[in-house]
Amino acid sequence: MTEKHAKKKGPERDEDIQVNADENTVENVAVESRAENESELEKLKSELEEAKDKYLRKVAEFENFKRRNAKEKVELIQTAGREVITEMLDVLDDCDRAQKQMEATENAKEIKEGVLLVFNKFRNVLQSRGLKAMETINTEFNPDLHEAITEIPAPSPELKGKVVDEVMKGYYLNDKIIRHAKVVVGK
Repeated sequence: MTEKHAKKKGPERDEDIQVNADENTVENVAVESRAENESELEKLKSELEEAKDKYLRKVAEFENFKRRNAKEKVELIQTAGREVITEMLDVLDDCDRAQKQMEATENAKEIKEGVLLVFNKFRNVLQSRGLKAMETINTEFNPDLHEAITEIPAPSPELKGKVVDEVMKGYYLNDKIIRHAKVVVGK
């Protein structure tokens, strides 16, 4: 029986060794797998940190852009009329000279000529900046361009539905309406 017992112990020992070897292999694979998972986890964490850093930088860059853009917009609004006002100073100087001339002269013809020169200079400055007066008299009434103040009986049949008189001129600035014409329409 000892031999049988010894024989049993022999294969049992071989099985024990194989089982232990399998356990060691499983443990080695598990350790390697854990190590790979940890290195992969570290890699993902570092990628996440990089992505967070890029995101924060982009957000900060965008906030700076918005601040800079708002500042430029405020500056533009504050100085938008500067060039026009500078050009108008010449007209204002002419008005001052015309006023002095009116006070010193009794000749109405000279005063009239001087004032007309100032008015023409004023119109030319505004036209050079893109201002254009609307032509409304004897044109079809257009509610997109005209504001009807009143309607009167048309003096002739061809003036029905057309602008008969202009109370206040309408203006375009660079082909956009900045003021509608106030008109009288024939009915």
